[in-house]
Amino acid sequence: MAEKLKITLVKSMVGRPEKHRKVLRGMGLTKMNKTVELVDTPEIRGMVHKVSHLVRTEESK
Repeated sequence: MAEKLKITLVKSMVGRPEKHRKVLRGMGLTKMNKTVELVDTPEIRGMVHKVSHLVRTEESK
């Protein structure tokens, strides 16, 4: 089974650049405190790195 990442939006995207908003929407994060589980791939890791100051990430199985 593939490793997964639990990603939670902990800071608002109000006032953030459009690039950050697009990354968050691409991951399925639209509201504060929403959590999504995504497969751990290099693409997702790159997206998390871009908005690491807005999200909290946990590894899960």
